Amino acid sequence: MHRFYCPDIANTLTLGEEESRHCVRVLRCVEGDTIVVVDGAGMTYRCRITMAHPKRCAVAIQQATATPPHWHHRMVVGIAPTKHLDRIEWMVEKCVEMGIDRIVPLRCHNSERTVLKTERLRNIMVAAIKQAQHATLPQLDEMMPLEQLLSEPHHGKRLIAYCDPELPRDQRHTLAQAYRPGTDTLVLIGPEGDFSPQEVQNALAAGCEPVTLGDSRLRTETAAVMAVAAMHTLDQLNDNQQQQ
Repeated sequence: MHRFYCPDIANTLTLGEEESRHCVRVLRCVEGDTIVVVDGAGMTYRCRITMAHPKRCAVAIQQATATPPHWHHRMVVGIAPTKHLDRIEWMVEKCVEMGIDRIVPLRCHNSERTVLKTERLRNIMVAAIKQAQHATLPQLDEMMPLEQLLSEPHHGKRLIAYCDPELPRDQRHTLAQAYRPGTDTLVLIGPEGDFSPQEVQNALAAGCEPVTLGDSRLRTETAAVMAVAAMHTLDQLNDNQQQQ
């Protein structure tokens, strides 16, 4: 069944212009067809098309269902966007498909990119939640300095992945060792040039725990995807153990 995104569908009963065009012109949906609409706030609506207009497709809601995220806790990634925009777009798409609550683009000392237009990233996120059949659209912040994110209150785990010859990988916890399934978690991923020593010091002072993502040297965007995938895998393993 075709799936669409409309944040105010419960009030307007009308898809936005872009989604209406995709529904009517691209997918050839007609009056009487049944579609699914998510509002990005955790609700899924089963709807019947009442007016197949390519600019304002109207619907009647047949069923409304609360659809909370399947990971049951907040998962946040703070990441310095890469120089090549397509790489950060790929990272956003994959992290949203797997499941994440918030993505925070960071401005760091060694950042290759200090300005980030978020409109296209939001569109990618919308497409990703529809692909993954999620009903909640993650929060995407405007780019902020690392210090601003560190100053925010956070009641769960704070993890930072970075390279440091003075703290070899075998002397750090792996993410699997540091992560606690079911616990709100913030993971910090630095730019291509890594976090500066002062940024690392500030992060550790703010309660971040240094972790390693393995023996391979990963690209920034790969590290973020690997971290999110690892957390979901550990959550699933924990759920399976509790069910046994």
